[in-house]
Amino acid sequence: MNPLGSAPANRWRVSRETVDMVRPPATPHPLAAKAEPQNIVIDLARTAIVVIDMQNDFCSPHGWLAHIGVDVTAARTPIAPLTALMPRLRAKGVPVLWVNWGNRPDRLNLSPSLLHVYKPTGEGVGLGDPLPGPAGPAAGAKVLERDSWAAAIVDGLAVAPTDIHVAKYRMSGFWDTELDSILRNLGVKTLLFAGVNVDQCVMCTLQDANFLGYDCVLVGDCAATTSPSYCLEATLYNVKQCFGFVTTSDHLLNGMRD
Repeated sequence: MNPLGSAPANRWRVSRETVDMVRPPATPHPLAAKAEPQNIVIDLARTAIVVIDMQNDFCSPHGWLAHIGVDVTAARTPIAPLTALMPRLRAKGVPVLWVNWGNRPDRLNLSPSLLHVYKPTGEGVGLGDPLPGPAGPAAGAKVLERDSWAAAIVDGLAVAPTDIHVAKYRMSGFWDTELDSILRNLGVKTLLFAGVNVDQCVMCTLQDANFLGYDCVLVGDCAATTSPSYCLEATLYNVKQCFGFVTTSDHLLNGMRD
């Protein structure tokens, strides 16, 4: 019989006479980790990590946020722990999904209300506008445009050929994207969340994941924000209170020691 399906976890076997819809069971690969509000045991065979908006316009000192006067130092803090964590996750077969803000070049996916958030007076440099400045990698790059320097993953984070890329253009990575379809095809039930800003795009994506029935784990040291500290405190509180669990990359790495 011939396999039919884009991912092993969601695959039929077919022939001229028969369609076998029995999916192969995944062998559990439990990982125990310290977390809040309780310690957790997750199944790496049904887990993926979602890394949100670790891209030049948000994290590079030459990107859009830096251009409009935001100190991006905090946005760069996830780079080191992610660099340590992601190779270990990949080695265990955990999919890595990069969910980066990437607008259409014609901006037809953006409503006036969304454009207004970043350009409230209609002046300045907003979504899709070219960055002014001296010659360099960011010169003329259009803010958060898909497949551009602005939307590319920031230097310092290695991308593997097996990684999966999803472009979003809302705070939530699930809204009007293929993210949910991909995760369901992969047979994923548990999501590790990382990236920036933790109180905005990371939190919105995590909330939607919770609403869709995924198990949600925020990897605290792999997520950050350029917002005031009280925004981070409220986010951590709400994740632990309502939407999932908070752990660290060290706790996950300790759980992966063979």
